[in-house]
Amino acid sequence: MTETKTPKPNTLFIEVSEAGLPEVDGLYVPSKAPPTTSESGVVSSLGYWNEKMAWDRADGKSLRSPAISYSNTYNSWRICRLDGHLAYDITCDDALPPTDRTWNVYKKGVAPAPKIVLHHVDPQKPCPKPNVVFVLGGPGAGKGTMCELAEIQFGWTHLSTGVLLRAEQEAGGPTTAIIQEYIAAGKLVPNEIVVRLLKDAMEKTIRSTGKSNFLIDGFPRSLSNLEAWYEVFGREDELPTMLYFECPFEVLEQRILGRAKYSGRADDNVAAMKLRFDTFKEETLPTVELFKSKGKCIELDTSKDREAVFAMFREQLKAYTDPQLMANPLTEKSEMLLGLRPYPK
Repeated sequence: MTETKTPKPNTLFIEVSEAGLPEVDGLYVPSKAPPTTSESGVVSSLGYWNEKMAWDRADGKSLRSPAISYSNTYNSWRICRLDGHLAYDITCDDALPPTDRTWNVYKKGVAPAPKIVLHHVDPQKPCPKPNVVFVLGGPGAGKGTMCELAEIQFGWTHLSTGVLLRAEQEAGGPTTAIIQEYIAAGKLVPNEIVVRLLKDAMEKTIRSTGKSNFLIDGFPRSLSNLEAWYEVFGREDELPTMLYFECPFEVLEQRILGRAKYSGRADDNVAAMKLRFDTFKEETLPTVELFKSKGKCIELDTSKDREAVFAMFREQLKAYTDPQLMANPLTEKSEMLLGLRPYPK
């Protein structure tokens, strides 16, 4: 007896914009057409057509907007008009409608071809809450390395406030002028802007990828950082867990000096490192102590070798991570980060 596989539910939404045909633009919801036989003879299940996901009715009977579905006969994804005529298509065997290539304008279509965006969360509804873990530790404690490993191996998203600020400036976002003004004056960017960038980045990731696990590297660096977090996310929500990378100054110093040989960072020297460490003790340790008092801080001894630290870090993320991802073997990049394989010359 042949076992029939039930496909996973179609929970994706598609946003189509900038098409030559205004009727094509809009939000496409997962197909609710009942099982029926497609043009290629395949019996399609709910939310599917020709064994690929489909949006709106995929049988030419859409009530609200055109349909997006796959044709086995023509090996292409297609967007049909309300009258059932094909307007846009793209020949490929992708599991989902391509968002990174230009679609073809078909006979009943009008240029330009539309832009396609996939949403893992209904854009008409509030974004689900992220699962956040703060990662703090002195300079050289290994925060960046461990967060990068978790991103590669376990599918977590690694966010750094410094990276987000640079990206906002490069993109010319709404707060670019304010950020540049503060940086030019040698001042810290207002906490509210930093936290808003974190919130926007998390929402964008959740909606576009469906991933909701986030490691926030080097935040909150101060009690004022934490206050801004409260103002944006509210005080009624439970504070995220903090993983604190505990490491003696002597070990941090050795690591920074070792890193200086190839990092090219201007602050990878003894004087700058001592200043950064003093700032960390003065501004960040009170935040760590606050999290400890609330039972929200887990200390990891990161003076150990990288494999041992990674094992401890992995254990803390295990409860929130897909077991299949946890079981994956180390990638080449992960082995390089752990010092198990040399970097290519």
